[in-house]
Formats: sequence, structure tokens, C-alpha cells
Amino acid sequence: MAADLVTIGPAPVDARADQVMIPCRDGVRLATDVYLPPGNRHPSVLVRLPYDKCGRYTFMPQLAPWFTERGYAFVVQDVRGKFRSEGETVPYVHEVYDGYDTLEWIVRQPWSDGTAGMFGDSYYGVTQWAAAAGGHPALRAIVPRVTSADLGAIRIGTWWDEGVPPLYGADYFAHYWVDRLIYDYPVDWTQRPLAGVFDEAFRKIGARSAAVDMMLRRVPFDDYPTGHPFDTIGIPVLHSVGWFDNIMPNSMRDYTTLRSRPRQAPRQYLVADATDHENYQLADVPIGPATDHDADDAALQRLIPVYLGPALDFFDRTLRGRGELAGLAQVRWRLGHDGWHEADAWPPPGTRELRLYLAGGRAGADAEGGSLTARADGAGAAVRWTHDPDNLVPSTVTDPFAFLREFPDERAVESRPDVLTFTADPHSRPLDLAGPVRLRVHVGSSAASMHLHAKLADVAPDGAARMLVRGQAHVPDPDPGGAVEISLGHTGYRLQPGHRLRVHLASSDHPLYLWHPGTTENPWHAIRGQRNEQTLVTGGAGPSHLSITVLGDA
Repeated sequence: MAADLVTIGPAPVDARADQVMIPCRDGVRLATDVYLPPGNRHPSVLVRLPYDKCGRYTFMPQLAPWFTERGYAFVVQDVRGKFRSEGETVPYVHEVYDGYDTLEWIVRQPWSDGTAGMFGDSYYGVTQWAAAAGGHPALRAIVPRVTSADLGAIRIGTWWDEGVPPLYGADYFAHYWVDRLIYDYPVDWTQRPLAGVFDEAFRKIGARSAAVDMMLRRVPFDDYPTGHPFDTIGIPVLHSVGWFDNIMPNSMRDYTTLRSRPRQAPRQYLVADATDHENYQLADVPIGPATDHDADDAALQRLIPVYLGPALDFFDRTLRGRGELAGLAQVRWRLGHDGWHEADAWPPPGTRELRLYLAGGRAGADAEGGSLTARADGAGAAVRWTHDPDNLVPSTVTDPFAFLREFPDERAVESRPDVLTFTADPHSRPLDLAGPVRLRVHVGSSAASMHLHAKLADVAPDGAARMLVRGQAHVPDPDPGGAVEISLGHTGYRLQPGHRLRVHLASSDHPLYLWHPGTTENPWHAIRGQRNEQTLVTGGAGPSHLSITVLGDA
């Protein structure tokens, strides 16, 4: 482990920035880089992140000229406890007040015109929602990208009996939230009990992650101390979503929740691209050295205007008054394999629900499996498979945040007898998916509960199956007489002629998701598992089916 442990520290402060230490109300100081355009007073764009304000990974120095050339003061800050900032290292709990205090400092500077917006991805999307919850009057607009305002979902996402926890959430806490630095090291996810999986690394580092310990002890991270931002927010929001982002369901839930509230709905804007969490583009697949923006500077420069353009246009209207928001499309979305579209709402006008029913006893036989058809089987056939905790279905992707960089072929697992597949006939013309995807199934188990992982894949003429969306559910007291509803999020994707849709079901996806031991024991502490027999009922009075949202006639 010692040879495999890589420590990532802060990069040098960019020569164009002035670093200042901003004091918070409790005396802790936050390291902040300020990039200023020529002139005297400017609106500001603030980014608050835990990944090093100067590092290549977040490319803030590369973004700075794009803001300053448009007349914005660009302010980038290491959050409390990370890199050059002072204070304890624990995620989420200080962001409301630290965001407020930072905004208060900004508006008191001679170069500030008293207004600010916020921008950024993932955790630095959370810091925007936290600042909105704080209610500072200078904050006029936010652009949260590939993120979620729901701290409750973040919290219970690691609790085994309230969902299917993504192990990459615990992995994130263990690598990024030990102390001010970041630590890269391999993890042996086969270790049992799983609760000690990070202990060797923590011993080598000489410190533990408070976030991991809170998770294992079921200690909740503090929710917004001033109240949830959705209850009070009155500023415009540009929600930025990636169809292939593993956080996409949460991002879309933020947008649809606020759009459902009459007072906030008019201020909600959506830009949705065919990208993943790390901003890899479907149009660039397969990703090679020349299109890998994480490693290639030219690829990064090509990415920046696509990545930043919608936010700059939004800030021009909300912070600088250059054009009315009424003239901005409410929804701008990319249809994968086609191009950009605009609409007044999401799903866009002209969509309809298409139901496809799961059928066929061959679902566990091979990758082709059973059928996905337009007509339900009235017989109520049952398909059975075994969940073996000692032989879990392996995850097909190693880094779900950079999903499109790998874009794995699901056939690697679809021939297993514990993976059920249901495949539709080829389409003779394009089928455009534009909206939510849901699965309703009837399942049972010999265990007291079960996990159910669902994927929707595009099957190419050569047989390659690429996942489009996914969802998972913890099913307590599974009974085929009842129904399990699984949301697979939303997508904008063109299924090309000759391609087929496939539903893929399993009881495990390891190590991306926490294993189910097949018993009632906490999976974090269980040492041994027990095999279970699982059952899916496909037809009958309430047939199992996939619901997709499509444009036009199917």
C-alpha cells in the first residue's frame, strides 16, 4: 500500500491571481484566488471547491480568462479544510455560512459592483445551493452543474437499508476528505467486513476521514441550517445536466422539483448535454489521447467554450443585464447522435410515453435473453435467478464519473445466468428518446429484502450493448404480487436504425454498489453471505414493463 499511495497537494497559485485569506465568522480563513478584469467595479462569479483552486483537474486558471474578458471578477476558493484553507476537513456542514461570509467579503471590495453569481460542478454545485440557502442579497444567479441540492440523498446514499448505496460515495469520502490533501490508492472491495476497507490506507496516511466514520456510525451530515434552498430561492438557476452523468437522476430531480413549484418555476432553466460527470462527450467516443481533456491541453481548450458558454450567456443576462431572460430558451438540450434543440419545457412538446413489456423465459439464458415487446404477455410467466454474495455481478465500468471515457460493452456480464436481459426488435428508423425512463416490475426473493439493478442499453447491430441510463432499488419484503418502481432518470438520445433497446436486471453490481449479503445483517459488517432465489413475474394482470418518453411516432 505504501508504494501505491499517491499524495496530491496544491499546485502553485496562478501568476494572474491574487491569493487572499478570507476570514469567516468563527475566525477560520479560506484561501481565495481573485482574477480581475481591467477597470474599477465588476460583477463577480464565485466558485467554491474542495479539489484545489489552482489544480489542472478543475482547470480554474484556464477558465479565468473567459470570465475576465467578459468583464467578471473571477473568485475561486478552497473550501474549509481543503488545500490552502484552514479549518476542519468535513464535507457539507460549513458551506452555508462560509458561502455567505465569502459573498459578504466580495461585496465589500473596491472592485465589486455589489452583485455575484456562482458556478461549478458536483461538490461546487452543492456550495452554490448552500449559498442560496444562506440568502445573501448579492447572489443574483447560480449555475449548478452535474450536482444535487438534496443533502438527504447524499447522506442516505451510503446507508444500506434506505437505498442501494453507491460504494463510490464512500470511496469519495475516503480519498478526498481525510485532510487538506487528496490521496489516490487502490481499494480491495472484496475485503470483509467492508467497514474496514479503508483502514490500511488511513494508517499509512496517519489520519482518518471524519466523513467515512460518520457514514459508518449513521451520523447525518448537518442539513441546511437556514432551511432548504428550494423553500426560499428566488433567483434564476441554470441547471446543467449530463445524460451520462452518474448524478443525473439527482440533478434532474432538482430541476423538476423546482419547475413544479409555481413561484420558482419561471426562474428555472435547463441545459442538458450528452456528457458524463467529467465532461467527456458522447460525440468524442471512443475517447483517445487527442480527445482526453484531462490529459491533453488542446482537448481542454476545445472543451471550455462548450462547457462554459451557456453559463457565460446566462450571467450576461442575470448579472450584466445584457438581454432579457425572457429571450433565453427555457430548455436547451442535446439529442445524442443528433444535435442541440430548444424547448419551453421538459420533456419537450410532442413527446409521448412508449411502453415495452418484459417477456420470455430465456431472460437468463444468454445476452439476447427474453423479449421487450409492445404487447404484454397475459400468462404471468416467472423468471428465476440466484443471487450469490460470493459471486457478485461485476461492475462493467471502473470509474462511473468518467463513464464515456470507458463506455463499456455490457455483454461482459449479460451472458451470466444471474443477469436477466430483455431485448426489443431492431428499429427501422431513428427512435428519439427525450424525457424520463421508468421501470415497473414484480419481483420476489427468498430473502427478507433484495437489491435490484436496472439498466437500459443501446444494442448495436454487431451486438455491442452500451448503457444509456440506470436505476436501482432496495426492495424490502419483496413480493411478486406487488410492484417495484425504479426511476432510471432522464435521457436525450437517438436510437439509430438497426439498433435495439435492452433492459438488463441483476441483484448486484459490484464494486460500484454495496453488496447485499442475502441476510438481514448490515452489509458493512457482514463477513459471510447467503444465496437467495429471486423471481421476476413478467406478464399477468399488472405486467412488468419499461416506460420511455419518445418524440413523435415510434
